Amino acid sequence: MKLYDFELAPNPRRVRMFLAEKGITLPMVQVNLRHGEQFGEDFKRDNPAMLVPALVLDDGSLLTETMAICRYFEALQPQPPLFGTTPREQADVEMWSRRAELEGFLAVAEALRNSVERFKDRALPGPRNYAQIPALVERGKSRARAFLDDLEARLATHACVTGDAFTVADITAFVTVEFAGWVDVKPAAHHTALQRWHAAIAARPSAKA
Repeated sequence: MKLYDFELAPNPRRVRMFLAEKGITLPMVQVNLRHGEQFGEDFKRDNPAMLVPALVLDDGSLLTETMAICRYFEALQPQPPLFGTTPREQADVEMWSRRAELEGFLAVAEALRNSVERFKDRALPGPRNYAQIPALVERGKSRARAFLDDLEARLATHACVTGDAFTVADITAFVTVEFAGWVDVKPAAHHTALQRWHAAIAARPSAKA
């Protein structure tokens, strides 16, 4: 088993944080996205989607998509539970993970990939080329700021994103907040609950994974 990773990319970081919380270690293979190594023939042979993270299992089969990889390891090693335990907890984790990803993470990616020169004609990741749309930069930043406001409102009454327990929803939201800094969208002075939560997550050993 091996995990294709790139230490600077936010999606692989979500998986590394998840594995660290579980105490799981496995071989990592670095794929330098900045140098275009995802387009190399060896990587494409293992992973035609040309994305990281990607998990190659012992039988040679492939798992892609961040949450799919996390769910695989949750099933292999249920403790500590990071997807909730009761039906309601699991639904809340799914809901907030999706919100963090759709409203926050993808908004930041929209702003970043449509503004940075190295993503010219690569506005979306994967095997196909897409032209940048400059108008999406400000929209992405606006969406990301709105997500920070929504996250502040949620954390004003909850210790963690889904309640009292740390879950994968916190991982996604935390990485999203850090990723947003790449496009100069950061917690504001009035985001006091968000800043309290962010500091608590940043102090966890997994945040350095």
